[in-house]
Amino acid sequence: MSTTEAAATHGYISDKDRYLARLKRIEGQARGIHRMVEEDTYCIDILTQISALTSALEKVALGLLDDHLKHCVVGAAQAGGPEADAKIKEASAAIARLVRS
Repeated sequence: MSTTEAAATHGYISDKDRYLARLKRIEGQARGIHRMVEEDTYCIDILTQISALTSALEKVALGLLDDHLKHCVVGAAQAGGPEADAKIKEASAAIARLVRS
């Protein structure tokens, strides 16, 4: 693999199947919540499922962030220059978005 190809890969690529499996479960949870609303399920039960869904999404987000920091940001920092500053700024903005949500 050339350095161009290596730079084009994402940090999560080695765990891609695991992320896809998690997202498939999250998708099923969302459909389940939809079904609960359609069936007039008790509000607290729906909220409990929404909390579980939110937690699952946060775990995916934190995993992706960790992979991004270890792969993309570290690689850019080692290379130095303006790309390093841009990747750090980008990661900081992503963290800020996650904290706000």
